[in-house]
This record gives sequence, C-alpha cells and structure tokens, in this order.
Amino acid sequence: MIIQKVLNNNAVLTTDEAGANIIVCGRGIAFKKRAGDELADHPDNQVYTLKAGKLDERFQQILADIPLESLQLAEKIIQYGNDRLSKRLSESLTISLADHLFTTLARHEEGIQLTNVMLWDIRRFYPEEFAVGLRALAFIKEATGYELPEDEAGFIAIHFVNAGMDNDLKDTIESTKLMQDITNIVRYHFNLEFDKEDAHYNRFITHLKFFTQRILQGNIYEDGADELSQLIQHKYPSAAGCVTRIEELINKKYDYPLSDQEKSYLTIHIQRLVYQTKPVVQ
Repeated sequence: MIIQKVLNNNAVLTTDEAGANIIVCGRGIAFKKRAGDELADHPDNQVYTLKAGKLDERFQQILADIPLESLQLAEKIIQYGNDRLSKRLSESLTISLADHLFTTLARHEEGIQLTNVMLWDIRRFYPEEFAVGLRALAFIKEATGYELPEDEAGFIAIHFVNAGMDNDLKDTIESTKLMQDITNIVRYHFNLEFDKEDAHYNRFITHLKFFTQRILQGNIYEDGADELSQLIQHKYPSAAGCVTRIEELINKKYDYPLSDQEKSYLTIHIQRLVYQTKPVVQ
C-alpha cells in the first residue's frame, strides 16, 4: 500500500486493493515516512474503512491528535460492549470513545474530575450500557493504572447508548432527562418508589426509551384509536390523569402533541407498573 497522508507516527491514510480510502494504525508505522512511501503490512495493524464526509475528516483529525494507546483502549472497550450488548453499534463510536478517553485521561493527569449529575439515571435507565462502563473502568485501570470513579462509567455508558440508537449525544442526554421527568411525575402522582428489578418497571423504561426518542425526533404517531383511548381512560382514570400531566410537560417543553394511541399505550404501561408497586408508607 502507498501512503497518501501521514496523520502521525502511528496512523496513515491510504487505499485498499478495492480503492477504498482507509486509515491504518499501528505503533510507529509512519515513523520517518512520507506521502508516496510504501506501507508494509503487519498483522497487528488496525484498519478503518472511510466513507466520504465530515465524519472521516473528524476521524483523521482525532487520530492525528490522540495517542495509539487511547485508540487501542477504545477498541478493547467496544469489543466488550459488542459482546455484552449484542446489538449493532454505530461506526462513529470508535471516534467518539477514543476522543473521550484521551481527554478524560488528560484531565485526570491534571487532577480534574467531572461529576456526572445524571449518573443515577444512567444507571437506572441503561443498566447494560452502565455495566459496560464499569468494565471499561477496569480496562482503563489495567492499561494506565488510573482508578476512575463511577461518574466516568456513566459517561462511557452514554456513548454506547448513543451508538446503539443512531442519534447524537445531545439527543441521548436530552432523552435521559425527559425519562427522568416522566418517571418523577409517575412517582409523585402515585407516591411510589419503584423496584428497579421488576419486569413491569423494565418494560416501562423500555417503552420510555423509544417514546422519548420519537418526541425528540418529531415522529408523531398516527391516531385511529379514539374509542379505545376513551375506554382506557375510563377504566384507568388515575393512570390517565398521570398521563395528562406528562402530556402537559411534553407540550410545554417540546411542542409535541401526543396522539390518542400514544396516551393509551402510556396509560397501560403506567397502570401495569403502578399495580405491581407498593405505595410509600409515610
């Protein structure tokens, strides 16, 4: 392979046999190399296929700025996440996680530690991704000797949530905040504390994950369940009243009109959850 561009001592831009742009990473592979030189194959080299666009430009820029160790650490964490989560993850995860690890470790060396104000909610709403984050802390300690707090596991978990749902990090954080607001409305409306291991609670959270994504993306459910909606509201008036409070919040914050179908589904999920949960004893 012929080097097209040297990104740093450990990364170069080149093309594969099919003519596709690729980035090849490996320890010292570009040392004293320049564009036009031959790049020798090595089994330890890591290869990333590029697609045209701003993402590739960002990939090149990040790889030019971060050490190979951060990229390799990100790859190790992602491999564990792939095995644990068993779902397709966005290709951009390598970029975002490697960049995050590099800046996090740099801050740690300067004695700067960020507090994750959403840690409790991340742990509650995304337990599997949080488990990946906890394992990542062990990988980080093994590779660097640094023992980072659980706040960092939460930050890493959000990257996996984002990569698994194909939306940007800002939307993922906003979705988590909205889920927190909704569950708080339910808690206070019924004076309940939830059992995080309960199947109904986890089904409710799963419903909320996709429900909040639809709201943030502006995907409105089609109506067509008016009679069913009226029946459900009549049968479960307290849960329906709770949904009305949720609807008011969503209308105010996101200008999103809940359809009768969405309100019906949400009412049913809340009713199931409430039926299985004991009220708080004052």
